[in-house]
Amino acid sequence: MKVKVISRSTDEFTRERGQDLQRVFHNFDPNLRTQEKAVEYQRALNAAKLDKIFARPFIGAMDGHIDAVSCMAKNPNYLKGIFSGSMDGDIRLWDIANRRTVCRFPGHQGAVKGLTASTDGRTLVSCGTDCTVRLWNVPVATIMESGNLSDCSSEPQAVYMGENAYWAVDHQWSGDLFATAGAQVDIWNHNRSQPVSSFKWGTDSVISVRFNPGEPNLLATSASDRSIMLYDLRVSSPARKLIMRTKTNCISWNPMEPMNFTAANEDCNCYSYDARKLDEAKCVHKDHVSAVMDIDFSPTGREFVTGSYDRTVRIFQYNGGHSREIYHTKRMQRVFCVKFSCDASYVISGSDDTNLRLWKAKASEQLGVLLPREQRRHEYNEALKKRYKHLPEVKRIVRHRHLPKPIYKAGVLRRVMIESERRKDHRRKAHSAPGSIVSEPMRKRRIIKEVE
Repeated sequence: MKVKVISRSTDEFTRERGQDLQRVFHNFDPNLRTQEKAVEYQRALNAAKLDKIFARPFIGAMDGHIDAVSCMAKNPNYLKGIFSGSMDGDIRLWDIANRRTVCRFPGHQGAVKGLTASTDGRTLVSCGTDCTVRLWNVPVATIMESGNLSDCSSEPQAVYMGENAYWAVDHQWSGDLFATAGAQVDIWNHNRSQPVSSFKWGTDSVISVRFNPGEPNLLATSASDRSIMLYDLRVSSPARKLIMRTKTNCISWNPMEPMNFTAANEDCNCYSYDARKLDEAKCVHKDHVSAVMDIDFSPTGREFVTGSYDRTVRIFQYNGGHSREIYHTKRMQRVFCVKFSCDASYVISGSDDTNLRLWKAKASEQLGVLLPREQRRHEYNEALKKRYKHLPEVKRIVRHRHLPKPIYKAGVLRRVMIESERRKDHRRKAHSAPGSIVSEPMRKRRIIKEVE
């Protein structure tokens, strides 16, 4: 005779503390739970609505500058620190956690256009329209934590004079070299007062420069003649040049896929390229209604943040055509610089109204320490939303964003113009000889040519 014995471990149903909930055992047989899908759908709907209710992305503003914030830089050695430079020559080091100025770096006589920190976080490099490059000693993180430095000032470690204004600066991810952009691209060493090498291709000013995170000798620049150029420090001449229809304001490399970079363009879009194949963009990121001024990738490489002349900050997936998040306030003016924090949890923006603003990277994320039950609940809600994201009602709630009226109207007008242009191209093609007009995809349309 066959006997079935019910047995279970006491660990599975014994509570560790008196406050713990009793374990409930479910039978997941679909014949017993005929309404399972309907219940899950309702839970997904509620999770999407709760996300909207708790979406409070704005954390606080950091004021202290008396002119527009023109550039920012992260300190790779100190998670809570960020540098900012303004149009009146003021440079500050901020403590993000306490939202206060830790140290000031006076010296520039004109607008500060570029900031970058060395790999070890001990040296800050700044450049500006006063034709100088300045190196500063950064306070040690332990001293900053102690709070002894209350709005202290620092003297420059070195000052290098140039012939023309500088528009951008960037430091190698691993190495002692840094590059400045101006009338030409200059490569500097910390210990030399003259550039180690210089690159020039064309007569226009170079307005942004970025070193590759994976290959220290590779850097990308954009110039005011609408070009994007790649340089290799191991050779004496520039490597490749891409000419677009509109100017590129800033470039950012993907830290997890170092062969890919994204360019922030004047035509309201961002274009992701593979550096090995520049004749076509990998993805076109739309949604802004004015020029995109700055861009910065998350340390995870899965998303990036952009700041625009239309007074908004948007967060895009690295392969998404449209933004997943838009941040704006009534007081925030044109955004000139944006940065992801080093732990990918926060976004910092600097704008024309002299303020730095701190935002959550995930608008409805709960700050502080989460209990294990809370963490599991959040993960369950995320899984539900992901599972039912294609259904109309969930999709509508998740996608909806409230926009200021000027931006909403500008977006509608922009869509009307794009649709009108598409309709015109379609009619021109329909009334022409077959094969005489070839329609180009959006990924190629904005590229004029590539020069080797």
